[in-house]
Amino acid sequence: MELFWAAVVGYFFGAIPFSYIIPKLKGVDITKVGSGNVGGTNVLRNMGTKYGALAMFLDIIKAVVAVLIFKPFGEHPMVMAGAMSVIGHCYSPFVKFKGGKGVATTLGTFFAIYPQAGLFALGVWIAIVATTQYVSVGSIVGLLAGAFFALAFGKDYWVIFLALALFSVYRHKENIKRLLNATERKTNVVDYFLGWMDKYERKGK
Repeated sequence: MELFWAAVVGYFFGAIPFSYIIPKLKGVDITKVGSGNVGGTNVLRNMGTKYGALAMFLDIIKAVVAVLIFKPFGEHPMVMAGAMSVIGHCYSPFVKFKGGKGVATTLGTFFAIYPQAGLFALGVWIAIVATTQYVSVGSIVGLLAGAFFALAFGKDYWVIFLALALFSVYRHKENIKRLLNATERKTNVVDYFLGWMDKYERKGK
């Protein structure tokens, strides 16, 4: 019964479309701008750092909350809640079963279940995005790295981590095609955040 409720709660927590809600509050339909993807990167590119960072953060947190609700019931319900939060994020009933690519929500699942794997995945993501400016490459490699980190430290749920990472690879199939064709868009995330911090500091003076 715990697994059933973990699946239901995880799905509906994950389905909360923060990357749609935040732009909508500013009068922007994120499904009609940029890539049309209901994800933090599209919000970042089209709404700026403040809103993009908030969307990414909330997409991580919703998975963390869903997983931690089931911490008293053991590891299996936690893993179920996390996995289903990713499915909910990618196929949200609140936006006609559309959604993002599951990167932030998968990262949140990693953090909630095995924080070290989450930190490792995030570190790899930052390193790759900072050096290549390809968010898609950083996302794919980062999540795979987090899964293999769990394997290296003998965690039984590494298989679920790997399944979630591979699901994200599937969700990035169009990005992969563009990478192979050398047409994938670069995003200088470092400049986004440094520019935002510089603006914030100037405002504070």
